[in-house]
Amino acid sequence: MRIELKQVVPFVLKDRLLHKTSNVWNTNLTLLPGEYIKIQAPSGTGKTTLLNTLYSIRKDYTGTILMDEKSLPEISVDELSKMRQNKLSVVFQNLRLFPNLLAFENIELKRLLSPNYCSKEKIEWMAEELGITQLLQQKTGTCSFGEQQRIAILRALVQPFKWLMMDEPFSHLDDSNIAKAVALIDSECKAQKAGLIIADLEADNHFIYTHQYFL
Repeated sequence: MRIELKQVVPFVLKDRLLHKTSNVWNTNLTLLPGEYIKIQAPSGTGKTTLLNTLYSIRKDYTGTILMDEKSLPEISVDELSKMRQNKLSVVFQNLRLFPNLLAFENIELKRLLSPNYCSKEKIEWMAEELGITQLLQQKTGTCSFGEQQRIAILRALVQPFKWLMMDEPFSHLDDSNIAKAVALIDSECKAQKAGLIIADLEADNHFIYTHQYFL
């Protein structure tokens, strides 16, 4: 799925962008299928806003965003729902897990939207790869934030997608757990021939990025 941004400026950043150059905002940018994209940005420059806008949670912007040549505002509610089930998967900065549900239940809710894509056995395998097998039957709200990040990553991988979008996904993980998560994410993206968008504060070499942009 091709994503195009044409002179996009979020309302909340309009004044700040008057005297600032960005690789993403207020310019023309095309993200091609299968590309690995790194968005590096200090706090307050719109990285979370960018991902939420691409996921169509936020609509407060000027300019145009196209998904396969169709403008986001023209995509119907039903089409958007199907796009989120089959084309866009996301790990939010605040994770958006249900704290009173078991980790497995959080993951299963997502899996059941596309039940033929990922089996329960694959969930168990991915949990083992991420080192969180012991957390599957634990309430998510009792897990540390780093454990919750790995649960959210697993949840994002149990659906089909053309783009995986991640907002500071490794902020509370040590190097060993980052390496495990990176290996699994890279494997799943390549298996689906999908693109990856990671927005973060600092530069990294976790993936071989096609492009790196600065907000």
